[in-house]
Amino acid sequence: MTAPSPIKGRLPLREVLPDLVIGRWPTGALNSLTDVPGVLVHTQSIRKPKTDKHHEINTGVTTILPRKNWFDQACYAGYFRFNGSGEMTGSHWLDETGLLNSPIIITNSFAVGSCYSGVYEWAMREKATKDGLADWFLLPVIAETFDGHMSDIGALAHQVQSHHVVAGIDNASSAKVEQGNTGGGTGMLSLGHKGGTGSSSRVIPGIYAGVDGGEKRKASFTVAALAQCNFGAKRDFRIGGVPIGRLMMEEDAKKEAAAATTAEGAEPARSSLIVVLATDCPLHPVQVQRLAKRATVGMSRVGGWGGNSSGDIFIAFSTASEVPRDPEYTWSATVGQKIDIVQDVTLNALFEAAADATEEAILNALCMAETIKGPLGAGNDFPALDLDRVRRMMNKYL
Repeated sequence: MTAPSPIKGRLPLREVLPDLVIGRWPTGALNSLTDVPGVLVHTQSIRKPKTDKHHEINTGVTTILPRKNWFDQACYAGYFRFNGSGEMTGSHWLDETGLLNSPIIITNSFAVGSCYSGVYEWAMREKATKDGLADWFLLPVIAETFDGHMSDIGALAHQVQSHHVVAGIDNASSAKVEQGNTGGGTGMLSLGHKGGTGSSSRVIPGIYAGVDGGEKRKASFTVAALAQCNFGAKRDFRIGGVPIGRLMMEEDAKKEAAAATTAEGAEPARSSLIVVLATDCPLHPVQVQRLAKRATVGMSRVGGWGGNSSGDIFIAFSTASEVPRDPEYTWSATVGQKIDIVQDVTLNALFEAAADATEEAILNALCMAETIKGPLGAGNDFPALDLDRVRRMMNKYL
């Protein structure tokens, strides 16, 4: 049998392992969060070499707009905290109302404040009164993971600033999300390798079941995930159920003929994981919160189990309904618009799609990430996933 040609560059999971099957639902056209109609994304990376004033900077910010007019028309949204050693601002208001009137910004742990300010700067530029006042209420949603091994996270003047968020909101688009060392995932590590940003989507069948006496009609809905991956240990790393991390460690130990690297490994499970799930399926806030929980399944399939210092926080939103920010105020209880809602007993396909899309998004982040050097880790400490090695080792299982 002729050996396969070496893989050139970085490729997403489906191109590395075309025979691997993750779930039974097809992907969207882009296999990306932006397959959900109306969702816009922008990624910015900040890369600076070491100088006499700072060490290497490898960081960034990811901006996700649930819809273009996110400020005026809210989405139903909910979140799930699998492990809470992390931050997602605005979560109390999500609990209180189930409404998302904010971009979702993902960055590094020390840039939460800058990103929070950036959302307000955009809002004041676009939504202030003629007198320059804010007569509205806004709680930005900012989430983070720690990139201090690959970036000088304490060099605050040289990393993410509020203007990066303003630019992200201005320039967010429906293009396929860039993956790997991009956006907030630029300096992240995952499962013993270079981590980063990944995305994936699934399309599932649906039926509008004759609401208000109308005829039944077929439909399709998209569920998509974006993951910022900075979690896990190599010994736990799995692809399609194969313990590839452990197999790599055993193979390395045999080559070195030493006990320095063992199948058990001394490497700690690193933190953290942020997953954003989006759908155009009509869900109410409790249903969206339930959807967010299913990201945990995708995380566990690749080897994550929510270590003590891992901030594993997942947020989901539905774009199906538009909830006005400022309907006419009255002391009377006023009935607003009618909305479509999925029947709870038919949610299984959405749950399944959320788990599958999360799993593939994480693996795409690893497959697309490239080796970099940071202040606390050289490239050989946390290398990019060796795609040729992955293909060779996985072929016997496919």
